[in-house]
Amino acid sequence: MEKKYNTRSPAVKRLMREAAEMSQATQDYYARPLEDNLFEWHFTVRGPQDTEFQDGVYHGRIIVPAEYPMKPPDIIVLTPNGRFEIGKKICLSISGFHPESWQPSWSIRTALLAIIAFMPTPGQGTIGSLDYPKDERQRLARRSKTWNCDTCGCPNDLLPEPAEGAASTDQKQQQEMQDIVQNMALKSEEEIAAQKTKSVDSSPKAEEQKVPVEKAGDESTVNPIGHPTEASTLPLTTGTPARPSTTTSTRSSTTASARSASSSTRQTAVAQVQRSNHVYDFMILLLVGAIAAILYRRINLMQEAEGGLGGPTE
Repeated sequence: MEKKYNTRSPAVKRLMREAAEMSQATQDYYARPLEDNLFEWHFTVRGPQDTEFQDGVYHGRIIVPAEYPMKPPDIIVLTPNGRFEIGKKICLSISGFHPESWQPSWSIRTALLAIIAFMPTPGQGTIGSLDYPKDERQRLARRSKTWNCDTCGCPNDLLPEPAEGAASTDQKQQQEMQDIVQNMALKSEEEIAAQKTKSVDSSPKAEEQKVPVEKAGDESTVNPIGHPTEASTLPLTTGTPARPSTTTSTRSSTTASARSASSSTRQTAVAQVQRSNHVYDFMILLLVGAIAAILYRRINLMQEAEGGLGGPTE
């Protein structure tokens, strides 16, 4: 498999290391990548003791993104269990539904412990969750031992049986699982929709908050959330004298220069138009005068011609 992948890739290096660390199955969980795909894992977990899932063995898939461990994997449970929908990505804070809450220090082992820890918790409408009655979950737990995966065979054969009289989880691992439940959260479809709605509603406000920054032309500054703050109220570093805001004064002078240039341009344009109008009027007067002179000359010539024709003859 090493020859098939780029061993310099952070995801490949991390997955190979995790595969080596989890090569031996424990009595509570086991996971390994497919022989032909390092980015798809099959896992098996044992149901937690003292719950309706006790004695159950549950199988599923983990789809790892190419950006792992910077992005979380998707988790799919395949064995009918009454807690998670089968064949559907489940919504955990450690799964691909919530990349914002994922931590690169988490691993596939952390995901397996999260699945075990969350099995006895209420579904409460969480994406990919079920709330079957206790007796139905117990029946599914008994049947899970004979369930088969087309790829891995019977998952029950993959986990060693717990030692007689021994707890399926040691104290350290039990504490780790409790921490996982406290630090992670399952989110319902209603909560996801509410978050999306809130994000859409807040986006116009964010655009409005940017307006003071774009149009600031006075001596005030703008804080990170867009509200103007007087320069005199800005926090000062201890022991450092206050300094005037060069950014604000520069912005103010730039704005004033732009306004002055715009006003000068308009005045120049008006003067040019007025000058053009005067020239136009003067040309019209000259033309009218020339026409009048020509008409006057023609009239005189006509009168002289008539006088010459009508004079006395000898």
